[in-house]
Amino acid sequence: MSGSAPVTGRFAPTPSGRLHLGNLLCCLLAYLSARSKGGRFLLRIEDLDVPRCPKRLSDQCIEDLRFLGFDWDEAPLYQSERTEIYRRYLEELRALGLVYPCFCTRAQLHAAIAPNLGDREPVYSRACAALTEEEIALRQRTRSPAIRMRVPDEAFAFEDGHFGPVCENLARDCGDYIIRRSDGLFGYQLAVVIDDALSGVSEIVRGRDILFSTPRQIHLQKTLGFEPPAYYHIPLLMDSQGRRLAKRDKDLDLTALSRHMTPEQILGMLAFSAGIIPENRPASLDELTRVFCWENVKREDILLAYP
Repeated sequence: MSGSAPVTGRFAPTPSGRLHLGNLLCCLLAYLSARSKGGRFLLRIEDLDVPRCPKRLSDQCIEDLRFLGFDWDEAPLYQSERTEIYRRYLEELRALGLVYPCFCTRAQLHAAIAPNLGDREPVYSRACAALTEEEIALRQRTRSPAIRMRVPDEAFAFEDGHFGPVCENLARDCGDYIIRRSDGLFGYQLAVVIDDALSGVSEIVRGRDILFSTPRQIHLQKTLGFEPPAYYHIPLLMDSQGRRLAKRDKDLDLTALSRHMTPEQILGMLAFSAGIIPENRPASLDELTRVFCWENVKREDILLAYP
């Protein structure tokens, strides 16, 4: 690392429920990756959708992370407090002619004949891309529009630190994507790009389920003049039945787990499940930081191993 800026990693949970082990595995790997390189670690609370993400759940998230021993180098950043920042960047994109209002309903989007890649969203048909000012004004009388970002017909490629090369043609594989919703809330793609850049985040660790969001974010980063960070997308954590963990799995959130497991037991279970340590035993964050290596982290989805 001599002669280069220190790594800055982050964990960015959405506090719409209690953290579960899948969330905590992501936090653990992000933390270990940054700290093992002598880097900084930040916490961002992605609470843009305030009705779904009340303050009590944000506070619970922070309490859960501290219970497990995680620390961070700055005060947590709350997206709900950054609306004006997102608005300024949206106006910058609007001035460049790179965004347009979209009045399509959810039903219209799903009914459109468009390519679909597995469980990913259909490619947007650009039904609203060429509306005139008169047509926009007429439609705004009955419906508030979303705002979409125009994408070029070109490939955006990057080297994922864990999964290797990834490439996507945005026009063909994604289409113009939403950066502000019809209810006025700013979209995930715009908010995370701005927050990562302004916070100096240089390394992002997150689940492989959003791997194909990354080319869109690289497109936005380059458009706004930001340097793309390094990305590490990790396998998903599965329960004993092979189902992906989710907030609905109350038996695997910290409310249940903390009743009969210590923080070190929980961390050790996650580290062993992911391949970081060779046996399922209690482990501290300091110990795991010393032995962490991306080469040991599994690439296939991870089956949770109870002690």
